Amino acid sequence: QVDLVESGGGLVQPGGSLRLSCTASGNTISIINIGWYRQAPGKQREMVALIRGSSSPIYGDSVKGRFTLTRDNADDTVYLQMISAQPEDTGVYYCYARARIDTYWGPGTQVTVSL
Repeated sequence: QVDLVESGGGLVQPGGSLRLSCTASGNTISIINIGWYRQAPGKQREMVALIRGSSSPIYGDSVKGRFTLTRDNADDTVYLQMISAQPEDTGVYYCYARARIDTYWGPGTQVTVSL
């Protein structure tokens, strides 16, 4: 069992920056992939950024060049650094982790990009 807890969401102005954190606990050694998804109102959940195994992060097309995903293995935490925020980035951001069999989701944190 893995538990994920997100933090860092909130209101940011267009063009601004925000950093989200996700801390994993429990059987963290079982995690293979970890990253972030988001869901905007009325839309399907989409992949934002993901680390697969020991590979470099991959990013959704809409956030490439603006978001950076990093992982701190010592603290079992991943960070999503957002810059040049756009209103289209508004949504609930979910931390995601996949083990060999199971997948895990955090409760989500709201990000709103608005004046």
